[in-house]
Amino acid sequence: MTLEDWFAKGMTYEEYVDSMQVNRAELLSIYERVTLSEEEKLFFAQGQVEPWRVIVLTADWCGDALLCVPIVKRIAESAGMEMRFLIRDENLELMDQYLTNGTSRSIPIFIFIDEAGVERAVWGPRSPEVQALVDEMRRELPSKEDPAFEEKQRAMYKGFRARLTTDRELWQTVINSVRERIGSA
Repeated sequence: MTLEDWFAKGMTYEEYVDSMQVNRAELLSIYERVTLSEEEKLFFAQGQVEPWRVIVLTADWCGDALLCVPIVKRIAESAGMEMRFLIRDENLELMDQYLTNGTSRSIPIFIFIDEAGVERAVWGPRSPEVQALVDEMRRELPSKEDPAFEEKQRAMYKGFRARLTTDRELWQTVINSVRERIGSA
């Protein structure tokens, strides 16, 4: 299948949100509260000579998706980009073409395509700053053999999730990282 075919297969944002059962409230909360500066809106609105579209590989259960999807949705609105959503585990043929570090099916992945369906940029699953935060939190966990590991890991993910839904500085790192990636394409 071509990227054009994958785009045509995808759900609209509304269809994706309607299908959500795990992180819908959090995703919508971020979407309602995230804003772009006037300068950012102008950058994204004038960024491309031709309209791009976005294929999003995602899943409702994913914490990174609950952070990144609503932010990139705001960016796409400013840029006039249509988005289509594909559930990762239902679209492994495409997912396996966009593995993180060549090995991991990490999501979300945003594939920016032009009018002809040609890939112009890829972004995801996290901004470098969010990755650094995850790495730092993981370093604080005990070894996997430690009896407290699972409990500590659950607490870590709970804290991470809470921070994703409230920390506007993390939100800004996503905006900056996406801007850098598509601005250089």
